[in-house]
Amino acid sequence: MVGALLAIALSGQTAHAADPRYPDWPCAQAKVPEVSLAAVWAGPPLDEAANKWKDDPRINALVTKLAARRVPVEDAQKEISDFLSGAAADKATAGKLLFAGLFETLNAQRSSVLNGLERVMRKQREAAEKIRSDTLALQALQDTTPPDQAKVDELGNQLVWETRIFEDRRRVVKFVCEVPTAIDQRLFALGRTIQQEME
Repeated sequence: MVGALLAIALSGQTAHAADPRYPDWPCAQAKVPEVSLAAVWAGPPLDEAANKWKDDPRINALVTKLAARRVPVEDAQKEISDFLSGAAADKATAGKLLFAGLFETLNAQRSSVLNGLERVMRKQREAAEKIRSDTLALQALQDTTPPDQAKVDELGNQLVWETRIFEDRRRVVKFVCEVPTAIDQRLFALGRTIQQEME
């Protein structure tokens, strides 16, 4: 058991960042701190729309709804089409305001996920160090003659719990690493729908 715990702790510590500029970045894919507007929008310049979208209650409500990842992209695209087809004369302005809102909102969601991933990675490093030191302490307790079985059992149980939390976090991180890419894809798809409706 001790050898397995030590292996887990060491594997957690030896994971190096893919990019030395972001030592706390835990994902295999490169960290892109923020999405550039040009990467997701080929429509007309947003100009003042970037600051004015929040002033329109309908746009504001729609942005909140469309930015929610629980809403399937296809449903969000239909909402965009329905909304912009009703905007007729003001379609270009409404489209720019809508995209400006989605760009700001989804970028903020994305930043929050990136920060959370790095925070978890720092906790994982601390957890790996704790598992390593507790494993060495357990080894030392087991090597004493006679061993204090109550202390051995207590530390052994604590280590099992620490290791379970460590492994659960590692699994969650793998899943969450996909979220920034999903947000990027959502923003691109919704932006493309808005542009098509504006044409």
